[in-house]
Amino acid sequence: MEFIKPGTYIDFMKYRGPVITVLGIMATLSLVSLFYPGPNLGIDFAGGTEVQLAFTGDTAPNEVRKALEDAGYSRPDVISVEDSPNEYIIRVQEVSSLPDDQVDQIRESAEAALGEGVLQEMKVSPGGDKITLRVTGDVHEQQLEEALVAGGANVRSINSLAGSRDPRYEVHLVGVADELITALREAFGDRAPENALRVEWVGPKAGQQLRDAAIQSLLYAIAFIMLYVAFRFDLRFAPGGVVAMFHDALITLGIYVLLQKEVNLTTVAALLTIMGYSINDTIVVFDRIRENMVRVRDKSLRELINISTSQMLSRTIVTSLTTLLSVSAFFFLGTGVIQDIAFALGIGIMIGTLSSIFIAAPISELMDRRLFSRSRG
Repeated sequence: MEFIKPGTYIDFMKYRGPVITVLGIMATLSLVSLFYPGPNLGIDFAGGTEVQLAFTGDTAPNEVRKALEDAGYSRPDVISVEDSPNEYIIRVQEVSSLPDDQVDQIRESAEAALGEGVLQEMKVSPGGDKITLRVTGDVHEQQLEEALVAGGANVRSINSLAGSRDPRYEVHLVGVADELITALREAFGDRAPENALRVEWVGPKAGQQLRDAAIQSLLYAIAFIMLYVAFRFDLRFAPGGVVAMFHDALITLGIYVLLQKEVNLTTVAALLTIMGYSINDTIVVFDRIRENMVRVRDKSLRELINISTSQMLSRTIVTSLTTLLSVSAFFFLGTGVIQDIAFALGIGIMIGTLSSIFIAAPISELMDRRLFSRSRG
């Protein structure tokens, strides 16, 4: 399919200044948005608790959200579960993890109450909702509960574990999910869920590790793609491709932040996909430029860029429109995570198409003119 007649010549480099200015402003605003207002980090990166609940009566999402906000939860996410009426996935920023000083306080209280040498081992689960104790001698569960409560633990139940020579106990603490269900029972009464169907959590330390790993994955992708372009073509093309790719990911992330969409591991996957699409589109243009550098030797690189981009314009339009059409179907017909990925991909495709023409190619021409002296006009 040919949207542009063969032989058409468009002077893209003539308009690179205004387009780069607009894209540069967008990139600058995106960079500023990372600091203010700052990204709305999801549970994956900020830590938090995810609870899946089923209400026993008709309940709207906005009712659940308002009840949680009234109970003191900041910006709770309430997501409807498809094909399951009155079933929701609730995400809050609070976690049950116990601070180190509180763990020490509970241990000291237990040692003092049980007697010297009775408490042999005490382990706290990473989620902070369970404590495992190993003791010597006869210890009553009531005595153990009083010792833990005195140290500041909010005990829900104590179970004796069999199968070891020394007595072992598993202490379940009141966690975020329990407090959340209690708040919903007070708000909805008989309609409130009885128990949580599923509880997942991410602690602050784990969230920070995931953030670091996500940033590293993006940096590694940029570095290896730059090496690939440098070897695949030559060094003058690599900076333009990498700058365009980074530009596309930055603007997409900036729009996410400005709209206060949740930034999580799914967002990182979308950004990596955008970077792959961007560099692929750029390489197609670069490949045609390289072919024309061999075929047409009496033209400057600026003219070769215009010729090559004009020749590839139909292909670029068809590819972008086809991909956008597929992504639009996911955005309008999908839900939740699928919509977020489709939204990011849609932005990345549109920005990536412009950056391949007005950022990657002009930077390559600048590198050639300043460092390689290839241009003669």
